[in-house]
Formats: sequence, structure tokens, C-alpha cells
Amino acid sequence: MPHADASLIPNSIKSKPEFWAHVYTQLESLLMEENWVTNCANATSLVYNSLLAFPAYFGDSTDKAVNWCGVYLDSSYFPRPKTSSGPRTDESARLLLGPFCGKPACQFINVTSGKARGVCADAFIQRRTVVVPNVDEYPGHIACDGETKSEIVVPLVTGVGETIGVLDLDCLALNGFDDHDKEGLEKIAKLIVDSSHW
Repeated sequence: MPHADASLIPNSIKSKPEFWAHVYTQLESLLMEENWVTNCANATSLVYNSLLAFPAYFGDSTDKAVNWCGVYLDSSYFPRPKTSSGPRTDESARLLLGPFCGKPACQFINVTSGKARGVCADAFIQRRTVVVPNVDEYPGHIACDGETKSEIVVPLVTGVGETIGVLDLDCLALNGFDDHDKEGLEKIAKLIVDSSHW
């Protein structure tokens, strides 16, 4: 089977729980390497394209579709730029853009405790999934794409409780994500973390 076929959604799948179970199974077969770049790239592509291929999810209207899916990762997992020197401090704590599908996005998000801004920073610091029905009503929301109306961000947490990043999805519709999406994406986030060497 070509890898691209993993994002095809069978007509028999009608509900979100069935959808997320299917995506999880497909992702298991794609995560054959321990490399986090490879795994995050395939995971974000699979989730993004599967959501677009699932008409029961958004209805027949493409103006309500998911418009972004990607990861932001703790900057300590990336090499320091050659121009930087000295130890990393709390003032420089940030999430850096990782693999994603969608339009270009913010390259980094500050996550310094107490100064955090945006849904990704909040999910990262609080170590909990944040579902935002209307991004215009979320304090400090960072608008990478002005067309985004709702968002869900799931922290990527290791088995020892270390938060290493977030899985972020945006939607063109208000109330684009619900508890079924939260549950499905939390399982997928755990699969990504457990399958990767960080």
C-alpha cells in the first residue's frame, strides 16, 4: 500500500470516535522510525489530510475545514545557533516550529512562565489540552492565519512527565473541535511521543 493511502477514510466510518481510532491505527503503521522529525512529519500530514478526507467531520463545506496541523517543540531539543553563547535561561524558553501542514506559521512562541502568550504556550506550561471554540475570545491568541476560528492544542508529554512540545490544530469553523477530538488527539500525541527518540 502506498503511504499516501494511509490518509484515505473508508466510507464505513461515520463517527468521530471511529475516525480517530482509524487514524491512530494508520499512524501506528507509519511510525517505523524512532526519529522525531520523521514521526512528527508523518503524524501531522496524516492527521491533516485525514481530516480533510472525512466529510462527516466538517460536512460538505470546505470553508469549515482544518487549515493547519503541526508541532511546536521545546527549543532545548534544537542545537543553539552559532551566534548564541552561554546557558539557556528561563527568559529564552520558547517553542520552535516543527513539522506541519498548512500555511507558514510563527517560527517560535515564548513560553516563559507567567509571560506565556497564546494557546500553544498555555497548553505547554499547564500540561493539558486546550480547546478553543473561538480564537477571537482567547486572551493572548497568536493569529498566524487570520482565517482560523477555532483551535485545539495537545501537549506532548513523555512517560516521565516532561513536556517536550505541543500538537496544534486550527480550524476555519467556530467550535471546530470537541471532546471526541480531544480524546483522539491525546492518544495520537502519546503515540508520537512514545514512538520517537527525543
